[in-house]
Amino acid sequence: MISGAQIRAARALLRWSAQRLAGECGLSVGSVQAAERTDEMPSNMLAGSLLAIKTALEKGGVEFNADGLGVRLKPERPRGKRK
Repeated sequence: MISGAQIRAARALLRWSAQRLAGECGLSVGSVQAAERTDEMPSNMLAGSLLAIKTALEKGGVEFNADGLGVRLKPERPRGKRK
């Protein structure tokens, strides 16, 4: 899954407030803040809530490293000419 540190980093990369992330994933601001309180995987969160946060951040344009430690913006895809 993802860690609180990754959630904070992803939100910073997207320049999203905790309120924006909460709205994007359908959780309360308090739930987002609780998930971010630890550098580890939040043990006080339901797996479905963490998945909702992760999905919202990915839709926003970040990707989580397979090693479970990092996060980065998704590379821009080259835009070709439309026919």
